Amino acid sequence: MSERAILAASVGKRYQIGEQQRYGSLRDSLQRMFRRDKREAQTFWALEDVSFEANRGEVVGIIGRNGAGKSTLLKLLSRISDPTEGAADVYGRVGSLLEVGTGFHPELTGRENIFLNGAILGMTQREIRRKFDEIVAFAEVDNFLDTPVKRYSSGMYVRLAFAVAAHLEPEILIVDEVLAVGDAEFQKKCLGKMQDVAAREGRTVLFVSHNLAAVSALSTRAILLRRGRVDLDGPVGDAVTAYLSSGARSAVYERGEDRDTASPHIGRAEIVTSAANGVHQFGEALEARFWIRHRKPLLKGCFSFQIVNQFQQPILHAWALHPDLRFGTTPGETLLVCRFPSLRLNIGQFSLRTHLTEPPGGDAYERLEDICQFEVVRTGDAMLFGWQPDMCAYHEKWEWAVPDLEIERAPKLKQPAFT
Repeated sequence: MSERAILAASVGKRYQIGEQQRYGSLRDSLQRMFRRDKREAQTFWALEDVSFEANRGEVVGIIGRNGAGKSTLLKLLSRISDPTEGAADVYGRVGSLLEVGTGFHPELTGRENIFLNGAILGMTQREIRRKFDEIVAFAEVDNFLDTPVKRYSSGMYVRLAFAVAAHLEPEILIVDEVLAVGDAEFQKKCLGKMQDVAAREGRTVLFVSHNLAAVSALSTRAILLRRGRVDLDGPVGDAVTAYLSSGARSAVYERGEDRDTASPHIGRAEIVTSAANGVHQFGEALEARFWIRHRKPLLKGCFSFQIVNQFQQPILHAWALHPDLRFGTTPGETLLVCRFPSLRLNIGQFSLRTHLTEPPGGDAYERLEDICQFEVVRTGDAMLFGWQPDMCAYHEKWEWAVPDLEIERAPKLKQPAFT
């Protein structure tokens, strides 16, 4: 039977908002007393009836939109504030990293701040000395140890702060958005360290992050908070999918009626993913559908699209160009479908870029940018494969089809994978 590490039972946290103040001058008090439009103080429940538990060695991600109560919950578990109702108990030595750099003194050197910050975070002098070389190597500030941190760049500052906190040795580690610090290379390094803490050192980790890639990579379980309540507590894939499904992402493109429609164009495009609302599970099937409108037949219509990442870098390029694939041979509308039986893209956000032309050397009818946004998450069995942020995106095959909208139905075609 697993040993319990964290228990939250019907936890609630209420804050008072409005005009009432605990302290103030006599004049302020008299003004509030005699003000005719005096309003009663209002209360706001940041958390309400939150219950969950975590066992030893478990890594639990907490996700939710801004204002959902994530940081408030971590502060209650870290004993920074007390719950208004219910109980939040932890069993074991706790290390909290709720704000990177808390406890750093700008006038002290990097060396001095390592000892100061380590002590604030609960490390003994002996532990700090034993971990000192590892902390310095991780932060990569060897040449600046005896320089006051007020002269550090912001990147050096957060690297050192995270390095100290990452080498704590509590039984329970509570962290808030620490994987968002530094540059891309250091974030990768942070992710690797957190994986070591969770997988190899067997500590209980409870962390908040808006980085769903980190949540999917580190956690097997996640808690989704919505408006101060637990909306879902379960497998990380289910929680991430529910979180993304509640957003405003659009995997559908519709051409506006006010635009010129005389030349061939895409009237509609959509991404059909393995989950709801533009969320794709790594390794599962995905379809891209395109409704091409043309008043006249296309003699040698050529269509292709790219999947691009959030930096607008092309990741994959698929052509609907094959001797046996005929589309647009009659006036009207053609539906082109490209199906990926197993699309394996890195975790992140993607969109489509389309090209509709008349080859060879013919007219370029239309090019669309940044349409049909979708998100790739990685959970369950897909986590058995190693993931690194700089891995190449790849796929095994794709299939084109022209369904019933076209008079002459074309067979499904298998294209080779890119290398």
